[in-house]
Amino acid sequence: MFGREKNTSSPDSSSGKEPPFSNNYYDPDIARAAAADDNEHDLHHHFSPSRERRLLAKIDLRVIPVLSILYLLAFLDRTNIANASIFGLQDELRLQNTQYNTALTIFFVPYIVFEIPSNVLLKKLKPHLWLSVCMFGFGFVTICQGLVQNYSGLLATRFFLGLTETGMFPGSFYLIGMWYKRSEAQKRYSFFFGSTSLAGAFGGLLASAIGNMDGLQGYLGWRWIFILEGLLTCVVAFIFFFVIPDFPENAKWLTEDERQYVQVRLRKEQGRSAAERPIGFKDVVNVFKDYKIFVGGFMYFGLIVPAYSYAFFAPGIIQTYGYSRIQTQLYSVPPWAVSFTFAMIIAYFSDKIKHRFAFTMMPICLAIAGFGILIVVHDDHHLQYGALFMVTMGVYSAMPVIVCWFNMNLGGHHRRAVGTAWQIGFGNIGGIIATYSFLPQDKADFYRPGYSICIAFICLSAASCLVYAASCITQNRQREKAPRSLLTEFEKTELGDLNPEYRYLL
Repeated sequence: MFGREKNTSSPDSSSGKEPPFSNNYYDPDIARAAAADDNEHDLHHHFSPSRERRLLAKIDLRVIPVLSILYLLAFLDRTNIANASIFGLQDELRLQNTQYNTALTIFFVPYIVFEIPSNVLLKKLKPHLWLSVCMFGFGFVTICQGLVQNYSGLLATRFFLGLTETGMFPGSFYLIGMWYKRSEAQKRYSFFFGSTSLAGAFGGLLASAIGNMDGLQGYLGWRWIFILEGLLTCVVAFIFFFVIPDFPENAKWLTEDERQYVQVRLRKEQGRSAAERPIGFKDVVNVFKDYKIFVGGFMYFGLIVPAYSYAFFAPGIIQTYGYSRIQTQLYSVPPWAVSFTFAMIIAYFSDKIKHRFAFTMMPICLAIAGFGILIVVHDDHHLQYGALFMVTMGVYSAMPVIVCWFNMNLGGHHRRAVGTAWQIGFGNIGGIIATYSFLPQDKADFYRPGYSICIAFICLSAASCLVYAASCITQNRQREKAPRSLLTEFEKTELGDLNPEYRYLL
Protein backbone atom coordinates (compact mmCIF):
# COMPACT_ATOMS: atom_id res chain seq x y z
CA MET A 1 0.00 0.00 0.00
CA PHE A 2 2.79 2.42 0.88
CA GLY A 3 5.43 0.71 -1.19
CA ARG A 4 7.33 -0.49 1.88
CA GLU A 5 5.27 -3.26 3.48
CA LYS A 6 7.32 -6.00 1.84
CA ASN A 7 10.37 -5.08 3.92
CA THR A 8 10.52 -7.61 6.73
CA SER A 9 13.90 -6.66 8.14
CA SER A 10 15.70 -3.47 8.86
CA PRO A 11 18.01 -2.35 6.02
CA ASP A 12 20.73 -1.65 8.55
CA SER A 13 20.34 -4.71 10.73
CA SER A 14 23.02 -6.74 9.00
CA SER A 15 25.54 -3.90 9.08
CA GLY A 16 25.25 -3.40 12.81
CA LYS A 17 24.01 0.19 12.44
CA GLU A 18 21.22 1.57 14.62
CA PRO A 19 17.94 1.18 12.71
CA PRO A 20 16.40 4.44 11.60
CA PHE A 21 13.25 3.84 13.65
CA SER A 22 14.49 3.38 17.19
CA ASN A 23 11.38 4.50 19.08
CA ASN A 24 8.89 1.76 19.84
CA TYR A 25 6.08 4.04 18.68
CA TYR A 26 6.97 3.67 15.05
CA ASP A 27 8.87 0.83 13.44
CA PRO A 28 8.33 -0.71 10.00
CA ASP A 29 10.65 -3.54 11.04
CA ILE A 30 8.25 -6.33 12.05
CA ALA A 31 10.83 -8.18 14.11
CA ARG A 32 11.67 -5.09 16.13
CA ALA A 33 7.97 -4.33 16.54
CA ALA A 34 7.43 -7.79 18.01
CA ALA A 35 10.30 -7.26 20.44
CA ALA A 36 8.76 -3.92 21.39
CA ASP A 37 5.48 -5.68 22.14
CA ASP A 38 7.32 -7.98 24.58
CA ASN A 39 8.84 -4.91 26.21
CA GLU A 40 5.38 -3.40 26.55
CA HIS A 41 4.18 -6.48 28.41
CA ASP A 42 7.10 -6.18 30.84
CA LEU A 43 6.38 -2.48 31.43
CA HIS A 44 2.70 -3.14 32.18
CA HIS A 45 3.75 -5.83 34.64
CA HIS A 46 6.08 -3.45 36.52
CA PHE A 47 3.66 -0.48 36.60
CA SER A 48 0.97 -1.18 39.16
CA PRO A 49 -2.18 0.99 39.21
CA SER A 50 -0.80 2.97 42.16
CA ARG A 51 2.50 3.60 40.39
CA GLU A 52 0.61 4.67 37.27
CA ARG A 53 -1.41 7.15 39.33
CA ARG A 54 1.77 8.60 40.80
CA LEU A 55 3.24 8.92 37.30
CA LEU A 56 0.10 10.65 36.05
CA ALA A 57 0.22 13.08 38.98
CA LYS A 58 3.87 13.81 38.18
CA ILE A 59 2.94 14.56 34.57
CA ASP A 60 -0.01 16.71 35.64
CA LEU A 61 2.16 18.86 37.87
CA ARG A 62 4.72 19.42 35.12
CA VAL A 63 2.62 19.74 31.95
CA ILE A 64 -0.72 21.36 32.76
CA PRO A 65 0.20 24.25 35.12
CA VAL A 66 3.09 25.40 32.91
CA LEU A 67 1.06 25.41 29.69
CA SER A 68 -1.92 27.00 31.47
CA ILE A 69 0.19 29.91 32.73
CA LEU A 70 1.72 30.26 29.28
CA TYR A 71 -1.67 30.55 27.60
CA LEU A 72 -3.10 32.71 30.38
CA LEU A 73 -0.42 35.31 29.64
CA ALA A 74 -0.93 34.93 25.88
CA PHE A 75 -4.67 35.50 26.14
CA LEU A 76 -4.12 38.34 28.62
CA ASP A 77 -1.75 40.14 26.23
CA ARG A 78 -4.16 39.52 23.36
CA THR A 79 -7.33 40.83 24.98
CA ASN A 80 -6.05 43.49 27.39
CA ILE A 81 -6.71 46.01 24.65
CA ALA A 82 -10.37 45.86 25.75
CA ASN A 83 -9.35 46.98 29.24
CA ALA A 84 -6.99 49.59 27.78
CA SER A 85 -9.83 51.01 25.69
CA ILE A 86 -11.76 51.81 28.88
CA PHE A 87 -8.75 53.81 30.14
CA GLY A 88 -8.45 56.12 27.15
CA LEU A 89 -6.61 54.26 24.37
CA GLN A 90 -9.06 55.30 21.66
CA ASP A 91 -9.12 58.90 22.80
CA GLU A 92 -5.34 59.41 23.03
CA LEU A 93 -4.64 57.71 19.69
CA ARG A 94 -7.60 59.55 18.11
CA LEU A 95 -9.19 56.40 16.75
CA GLN A 96 -12.27 57.07 14.65
CA ASN A 97 -15.18 55.05 13.28
CA THR A 98 -14.06 51.40 12.97
CA GLN A 99 -10.32 51.94 13.41
CA TYR A 100 -10.40 50.23 16.82
CA ASN A 101 -12.15 47.23 15.26
CA THR A 102 -9.56 47.13 12.48
CA ALA A 103 -6.76 47.09 15.06
CA LEU A 104 -8.42 44.04 16.62
CA THR A 105 -8.79 42.39 13.23
CA ILE A 106 -5.16 42.75 12.08
CA PHE A 107 -4.08 40.46 14.92
CA PHE A 108 -5.83 37.49 13.31
CA VAL A 109 -4.18 37.69 9.88
CA PRO A 110 -0.78 36.21 10.84
CA TYR A 111 -2.35 34.28 13.72
CA ILE A 112 -4.45 32.27 11.25
CA VAL A 113 -1.93 31.91 8.43
CA PHE A 114 0.95 30.54 10.50
CA GLU A 115 -0.87 28.01 12.72
CA ILE A 116 0.16 24.90 10.77
CA PRO A 117 3.78 26.02 10.09
CA SER A 118 4.08 26.78 13.80
CA ASN A 119 3.08 23.25 14.82
CA VAL A 120 5.55 21.82 12.29
CA LEU A 121 8.31 23.96 13.85
CA LEU A 122 7.17 22.94 17.32
CA LYS A 123 7.81 19.30 16.46
CA LYS A 124 11.12 20.10 14.77
CA LEU A 125 12.61 22.49 17.36
CA LYS A 126 11.07 20.94 20.53
CA PRO A 127 8.32 22.64 22.55
CA HIS A 128 10.47 24.15 25.31
CA LEU A 129 12.47 26.16 22.76
CA TRP A 130 9.74 27.16 20.33
CA LEU A 131 7.08 28.08 22.89
CA SER A 132 9.42 30.05 25.15
CA VAL A 133 10.81 32.05 22.20
CA CYS A 134 7.28 32.85 21.01
CA MET A 135 6.30 33.78 24.56
CA PHE A 136 9.13 36.28 24.91
CA GLY A 137 8.20 37.64 21.49
CA PHE A 138 4.59 38.45 22.31
CA GLY A 139 5.59 39.85 25.71
CA PHE A 140 8.03 42.24 24.03
CA VAL A 141 5.45 43.27 21.42
CA THR A 142 2.93 43.96 24.20
CA ILE A 143 5.41 46.34 25.85
CA CYS A 144 5.83 48.10 22.49
CA GLN A 145 2.05 48.34 22.22
CA GLY A 146 2.11 50.52 25.33
CA LEU A 147 4.53 52.92 23.64
CA VAL A 148 2.73 53.53 20.32
CA GLN A 149 1.86 57.11 19.40
CA ASN A 150 -0.66 56.70 16.59
CA TYR A 151 -3.04 54.37 14.77
CA SER A 152 -0.30 53.04 12.46
CA GLY A 153 1.84 52.01 15.40
CA LEU A 154 -1.10 50.22 16.99
CA LEU A 155 -1.75 48.30 13.76
CA ALA A 156 1.91 47.26 13.50
CA THR A 157 2.12 45.98 17.07
CA ARG A 158 -1.19 44.09 16.79
CA PHE A 159 0.08 42.40 13.63
CA PHE A 160 3.30 41.22 15.27
CA LEU A 161 1.39 40.21 18.38
CA GLY A 162 -0.67 37.84 16.21
CA LEU A 163 2.49 36.52 14.57
CA THR A 164 4.25 35.72 17.85
CA GLU A 165 1.15 34.22 19.49
CA THR A 166 0.26 31.97 16.57
CA GLY A 167 1.82 28.84 18.06
CA MET A 168 0.60 29.13 21.64
CA PHE A 169 -2.86 27.58 21.52
CA PRO A 170 -2.53 24.86 18.85
CA GLY A 171 0.96 24.00 20.06
CA SER A 172 -0.18 23.57 23.65
CA PHE A 173 -3.22 21.51 22.67
CA TYR A 174 -1.07 19.32 20.43
CA LEU A 175 1.48 18.84 23.21
CA ILE A 176 -1.15 17.95 25.84
CA GLY A 177 -2.69 15.46 23.42
CA MET A 178 0.60 13.57 23.19
CA TRP A 179 0.72 13.01 26.97
CA TYR A 180 -2.76 11.73 27.87
CA LYS A 181 -5.21 9.04 26.91
CA ARG A 182 -8.51 10.15 25.45
CA SER A 183 -10.44 9.15 28.58
CA GLU A 184 -8.14 11.34 30.70
CA ALA A 185 -7.81 14.35 28.47
CA GLN A 186 -10.93 16.46 28.96
CA LYS A 187 -10.23 17.63 32.52
CA ARG A 188 -6.70 18.59 31.48
CA TYR A 189 -7.85 20.34 28.33
CA SER A 190 -10.56 22.25 30.17
CA PHE A 191 -8.18 23.34 32.92
CA PHE A 192 -5.74 24.54 30.26
CA PHE A 193 -8.47 26.24 28.26
CA GLY A 194 -9.85 27.69 31.49
CA SER A 195 -6.76 29.85 31.57
CA THR A 196 -8.64 32.08 29.10
CA SER A 197 -11.35 32.62 31.73
CA LEU A 198 -8.74 33.17 34.41
CA ALA A 199 -6.98 35.63 32.11
CA GLY A 200 -10.23 37.55 31.71
CA ALA A 201 -10.75 37.66 35.47
CA PHE A 202 -7.10 38.42 36.20
CA GLY A 203 -7.05 41.05 33.45
CA GLY A 204 -10.01 42.88 34.94
CA LEU A 205 -8.51 42.90 38.42
CA LEU A 206 -5.09 43.90 37.14
CA ALA A 207 -6.50 46.65 34.94
CA SER A 208 -8.49 48.09 37.83
CA ALA A 209 -5.27 48.30 39.88
CA ILE A 210 -3.02 49.54 37.07
CA GLY A 211 -5.63 52.10 36.13
CA ASN A 212 -4.74 53.95 39.31
CA MET A 213 -1.28 54.61 37.79
CA ASP A 214 -2.96 56.95 35.31
CA GLY A 215 -0.60 59.90 34.72
CA LEU A 216 2.48 58.29 36.29
CA GLN A 217 5.64 59.30 34.36
CA GLY A 218 3.34 61.10 31.93
CA TYR A 219 1.70 57.89 30.74
CA LEU A 220 -2.03 57.30 30.82
CA GLY A 221 -3.33 54.17 32.52
CA TRP A 222 -3.87 52.22 29.29
CA ARG A 223 -0.15 52.40 28.48
CA TRP A 224 0.81 50.96 31.87
CA ILE A 225 -1.57 48.04 31.28
CA PHE A 226 0.41 47.01 28.19
CA ILE A 227 3.86 47.78 29.60
CA LEU A 228 3.51 45.96 32.92
CA GLU A 229 1.65 42.94 31.57
CA GLY A 230 4.13 42.59 28.69
CA LEU A 231 7.07 42.86 31.09
CA LEU A 232 5.59 40.09 33.25
CA THR A 233 5.33 37.85 30.18
CA CYS A 234 8.96 38.43 29.19
CA VAL A 235 10.22 37.53 32.67
CA VAL A 236 8.14 34.33 32.77
CA ALA A 237 9.36 33.38 29.27
CA PHE A 238 12.97 33.21 30.51
CA ILE A 239 11.95 30.87 33.31
CA PHE A 240 9.74 28.74 31.08
CA PHE A 241 12.60 27.95 28.71
CA PHE A 242 13.75 25.52 31.40
CA VAL A 243 10.39 24.16 32.52
CA ILE A 244 8.14 23.80 29.45
CA PRO A 245 7.79 20.03 28.87
CA ASP A 246 8.78 18.38 25.60
CA PHE A 247 7.11 15.33 24.06
CA PRO A 248 7.14 12.12 26.16
CA GLU A 249 9.92 10.51 24.15
CA ASN A 250 12.23 13.47 24.97
CA ALA A 251 11.18 14.20 28.56
CA LYS A 252 14.40 14.25 30.60
CA TRP A 253 12.49 14.77 33.86
CA LEU A 254 11.11 11.23 33.59
CA THR A 255 13.07 8.04 34.09
CA GLU A 256 13.64 5.77 31.10
CA ASP A 257 10.97 3.33 32.32
CA GLU A 258 8.50 6.17 32.83
CA ARG A 259 9.12 7.57 29.36
CA GLN A 260 8.57 4.18 27.78
CA TYR A 261 5.46 3.51 29.83
CA VAL A 262 3.85 6.84 28.87
CA GLN A 263 4.42 5.98 25.22
CA VAL A 264 3.17 2.42 25.63
CA ARG A 265 -0.08 3.36 27.37
CA LEU A 266 -0.89 5.84 24.60
CA ARG A 267 0.11 3.40 21.90
CA LYS A 268 -2.22 0.78 23.36
CA GLU A 269 -5.19 3.15 23.05
CA GLN A 270 -4.33 5.23 19.98
CA GLY A 271 -1.80 3.20 18.00
CA ARG A 272 1.74 4.15 17.05
CA SER A 273 2.39 7.86 16.57
CA ALA A 274 5.30 8.03 14.07
CA ALA A 275 7.03 10.49 16.38
CA GLU A 276 10.41 10.08 14.69
CA ARG A 277 9.36 10.87 11.14
CA PRO A 278 9.26 14.58 10.24
CA ILE A 279 6.05 16.06 8.85
CA GLY A 280 6.20 16.53 5.08
CA PHE A 281 3.99 18.37 2.61
CA LYS A 282 2.39 15.07 1.59
CA ASP A 283 1.36 14.46 5.20
CA VAL A 284 -0.39 17.82 5.29
CA VAL A 285 -2.23 17.11 2.03
CA ASN A 286 -3.29 13.65 3.20
CA VAL A 287 -4.84 15.06 6.35
CA PHE A 288 -7.19 17.25 4.30
CA LYS A 289 -8.51 14.29 2.34
CA ASP A 290 -10.64 13.46 5.37
CA TYR A 291 -13.85 15.52 5.39
CA LYS A 292 -14.07 15.34 9.19
CA ILE A 293 -11.10 17.71 9.33
CA PHE A 294 -13.25 20.45 7.78
CA VAL A 295 -16.19 19.66 10.05
CA GLY A 296 -13.89 20.01 13.06
CA GLY A 297 -12.86 23.45 11.83
CA PHE A 298 -16.48 24.63 11.66
CA MET A 299 -17.21 23.25 15.14
CA TYR A 300 -14.59 25.59 16.57
CA PHE A 301 -15.20 28.44 14.12
CA GLY A 302 -18.80 28.82 15.26
CA LEU A 303 -17.83 29.38 18.89
CA ILE A 304 -14.87 31.65 18.25
CA VAL A 305 -17.17 34.47 17.13
CA PRO A 306 -19.07 34.76 20.45
CA ALA A 307 -15.91 33.96 22.46
CA TYR A 308 -13.88 36.84 21.03
CA SER A 309 -16.91 39.11 20.88
CA TYR A 310 -17.22 38.75 24.63
CA ALA A 311 -13.48 39.01 25.30
CA PHE A 312 -13.07 42.20 23.25
CA PHE A 313 -16.34 43.99 23.98
CA ALA A 314 -17.59 42.83 27.40
CA PRO A 315 -16.02 45.78 29.28
CA GLY A 316 -17.73 48.22 26.90
CA ILE A 317 -21.06 46.38 27.25
CA ILE A 318 -20.81 46.33 31.05
CA GLN A 319 -19.98 50.04 31.10
CA THR A 320 -23.34 50.75 29.40
CA TYR A 321 -25.00 49.47 32.59
CA GLY A 322 -23.90 52.70 34.28
CA TYR A 323 -20.64 51.74 35.98
CA SER A 324 -17.47 53.84 36.31
CA ARG A 325 -14.21 52.80 34.65
CA ILE A 326 -12.88 51.04 37.76
CA GLN A 327 -16.26 49.44 38.53
CA THR A 328 -16.48 48.18 34.95
CA GLN A 329 -13.16 46.37 35.31
CA LEU A 330 -14.24 44.81 38.60
CA TYR A 331 -17.67 43.75 37.32
CA SER A 332 -15.98 42.04 34.36
CA VAL A 333 -14.29 39.55 36.72
CA PRO A 334 -17.15 37.37 38.13
CA PRO A 335 -18.49 36.02 34.78
CA TRP A 336 -14.99 34.84 33.86
CA ALA A 337 -14.42 33.21 37.25
CA VAL A 338 -17.76 31.37 37.21
CA SER A 339 -17.18 30.16 33.65
CA PHE A 340 -13.92 28.51 34.73
CA THR A 341 -15.67 26.61 37.53
CA PHE A 342 -18.50 25.53 35.23
CA ALA A 343 -16.05 24.37 32.54
CA MET A 344 -14.26 22.15 35.07
CA ILE A 345 -17.57 20.60 36.15
CA ILE A 346 -18.45 19.85 32.52
CA ALA A 347 -14.99 18.37 31.96
CA TYR A 348 -15.21 16.15 35.05
CA PHE A 349 -18.46 14.51 33.98
CA SER A 350 -17.35 14.29 30.34
CA ASP A 351 -14.26 12.31 31.35
CA LYS A 352 -16.19 10.26 33.92
CA ILE A 353 -18.63 8.86 31.36
CA LYS A 354 -16.14 9.06 28.45
CA HIS A 355 -18.45 11.10 26.26
CA ARG A 356 -18.07 14.45 24.50
CA PHE A 357 -21.03 15.20 22.22
CA ALA A 358 -23.68 15.86 24.90
CA PHE A 359 -21.22 18.05 26.78
CA THR A 360 -20.85 20.30 23.76
CA MET A 361 -24.59 20.67 23.18
CA MET A 362 -25.64 21.48 26.76
CA PRO A 363 -23.30 24.49 27.15
CA ILE A 364 -24.14 25.65 23.64
CA CYS A 365 -27.83 25.78 24.55
CA LEU A 366 -26.97 27.76 27.69
CA ALA A 367 -25.03 30.32 25.63
CA ILE A 368 -27.89 30.71 23.14
CA ALA A 369 -30.26 31.39 26.02
CA GLY A 370 -27.91 34.04 27.40
CA PHE A 371 -27.65 35.88 24.10
CA GLY A 372 -31.43 35.59 23.69
CA ILE A 373 -31.94 37.46 26.95
CA LEU A 374 -29.48 40.16 25.89
CA ILE A 375 -31.38 40.68 22.63
CA VAL A 376 -34.80 41.20 24.19
CA VAL A 377 -34.07 42.68 27.66
CA HIS A 378 -32.74 46.26 27.81
CA ASP A 379 -34.14 47.77 31.00
CA ASP A 380 -33.05 45.28 33.68
CA HIS A 381 -29.31 45.58 34.22
CA HIS A 382 -29.25 42.80 36.83
CA LEU A 383 -30.83 40.33 34.39
CA GLN A 384 -28.57 41.53 31.58
CA TYR A 385 -25.52 41.08 33.79
CA GLY A 386 -26.76 37.59 34.72
CA ALA A 387 -27.08 36.76 31.00
CA LEU A 388 -23.37 37.52 30.60
CA PHE A 389 -22.70 34.69 33.06
CA MET A 390 -24.75 32.34 30.87
CA VAL A 391 -22.82 33.42 27.78
CA THR A 392 -19.38 32.88 29.30
CA MET A 393 -20.37 29.61 31.01
CA GLY A 394 -21.80 28.22 27.78
CA VAL A 395 -19.19 29.35 25.27
CA TYR A 396 -16.06 28.87 27.36
CA SER A 397 -17.04 25.39 28.58
CA ALA A 398 -18.11 24.06 25.17
CA MET A 399 -14.94 25.21 23.39
CA PRO A 400 -12.44 23.00 25.25
CA VAL A 401 -14.72 19.98 24.84
CA ILE A 402 -14.92 20.57 21.10
CA VAL A 403 -11.16 20.97 20.69
CA CYS A 404 -10.37 18.00 22.94
CA TRP A 405 -12.94 15.79 21.19
CA PHE A 406 -11.56 16.57 17.75
CA ASN A 407 -7.89 16.60 18.70
CA MET A 408 -7.91 13.34 20.65
CA ASN A 409 -9.78 11.56 17.86
CA LEU A 410 -6.84 12.24 15.53
CA GLY A 411 -4.32 9.39 15.56
CA GLY A 412 -0.55 9.90 15.34
CA HIS A 413 1.79 12.89 15.52
CA HIS A 414 1.29 13.91 11.89
CA ARG A 415 -2.50 13.97 11.73
CA ARG A 416 -2.78 15.47 15.19
CA ALA A 417 -0.21 18.22 14.57
CA VAL A 418 -1.76 19.28 11.27
CA GLY A 419 -5.39 18.68 12.26
CA THR A 420 -5.16 20.61 15.51
CA ALA A 421 -3.42 23.55 13.87
CA TRP A 422 -6.03 23.56 11.11
CA GLN A 423 -8.95 23.56 13.53
CA ILE A 424 -7.50 26.41 15.59
CA GLY A 425 -6.30 28.35 12.54
CA PHE A 426 -9.51 28.06 10.55
CA GLY A 427 -11.61 28.61 13.65
CA ASN A 428 -9.85 31.87 14.41
CA ILE A 429 -11.18 33.35 11.19
CA GLY A 430 -14.20 33.82 13.42
CA GLY A 431 -12.10 36.28 15.39
CA ILE A 432 -12.11 38.60 12.38
CA ILE A 433 -15.91 38.44 12.27
CA ALA A 434 -16.07 39.05 16.02
CA THR A 435 -14.04 42.26 15.81
CA TYR A 436 -16.71 43.84 13.57
CA SER A 437 -19.75 42.35 15.33
CA PHE A 438 -20.07 45.13 17.91
CA LEU A 439 -19.70 48.51 16.21
CA PRO A 440 -19.90 51.90 17.96
CA GLN A 441 -23.12 52.84 16.17
CA ASP A 442 -24.82 49.65 17.40
CA LYS A 443 -24.78 50.95 20.97
CA ALA A 444 -27.98 52.91 20.25
CA ASP A 445 -29.68 49.62 19.28
CA PHE A 446 -28.47 47.85 22.45
CA TYR A 447 -25.96 45.84 20.36
CA ARG A 448 -28.73 43.68 18.89
CA PRO A 449 -26.79 43.04 15.63
CA GLY A 450 -23.80 41.72 17.58
CA TYR A 451 -25.88 39.43 19.75
CA SER A 452 -27.73 38.10 16.70
CA ILE A 453 -24.45 37.36 14.91
CA CYS A 454 -23.24 35.43 17.96
CA ILE A 455 -26.39 33.28 18.11
CA ALA A 456 -26.14 32.49 14.39
CA PHE A 457 -22.55 31.25 14.69
CA ILE A 458 -23.28 29.25 17.84
CA CYS A 459 -25.99 27.46 15.87
CA LEU A 460 -23.42 26.76 13.14
CA SER A 461 -21.17 25.16 15.74
CA ALA A 462 -24.04 23.05 17.07
CA ALA A 463 -24.90 21.82 13.56
CA SER A 464 -21.24 20.95 12.92
CA CYS A 465 -21.08 18.99 16.18
CA LEU A 466 -24.11 16.99 15.06
CA VAL A 467 -22.44 16.19 11.72
CA TYR A 468 -19.17 15.21 13.40
CA ALA A 469 -20.93 12.97 15.94
CA ALA A 470 -22.90 11.26 13.16
CA SER A 471 -19.66 10.71 11.22
CA CYS A 472 -17.95 9.12 14.23
CA ILE A 473 -20.89 6.81 14.87
CA THR A 474 -21.17 5.81 11.21
CA GLN A 475 -17.46 5.07 10.74
CA ASN A 476 -17.23 3.13 13.99
CA ARG A 477 -20.13 0.92 12.90
CA GLN A 478 -18.62 0.38 9.47
CA ARG A 479 -15.30 -0.67 11.01
CA GLU A 480 -17.03 -3.05 13.42
CA LYS A 481 -18.67 -4.82 10.48
CA ALA A 482 -15.54 -4.84 8.29
CA PRO A 483 -13.36 -7.99 8.10
CA ARG A 484 -10.21 -8.13 10.20
CA SER A 485 -7.49 -5.83 8.91
CA LEU A 486 -4.34 -7.38 7.39
CA LEU A 487 -2.36 -4.13 7.46
CA THR A 488 1.17 -4.12 8.85
CA GLU A 489 2.03 -2.04 11.92
CA PHE A 490 3.81 0.41 9.63
CA GLU A 491 0.69 0.90 7.53
CA LYS A 492 -1.48 1.34 10.60
CA THR A 493 0.92 3.96 11.88
CA GLU A 494 0.80 5.89 8.62
CA LEU A 495 -3.00 5.82 8.59
CA GLY A 496 -3.38 7.13 12.14
CA ASP A 497 -7.08 7.31 13.01
CA LEU A 498 -7.95 6.18 9.48
CA ASN A 499 -6.65 2.76 10.50
CA PRO A 500 -9.71 0.41 10.35
CA GLU A 501 -8.90 -0.86 13.86
CA TYR A 502 -9.17 2.66 15.32
CA ARG A 503 -12.42 3.68 17.07
CA TYR A 504 -13.57 7.27 17.46
CA LEU A 505 -14.75 8.60 20.81
CA LEU A 506 -18.25 10.03 20.77
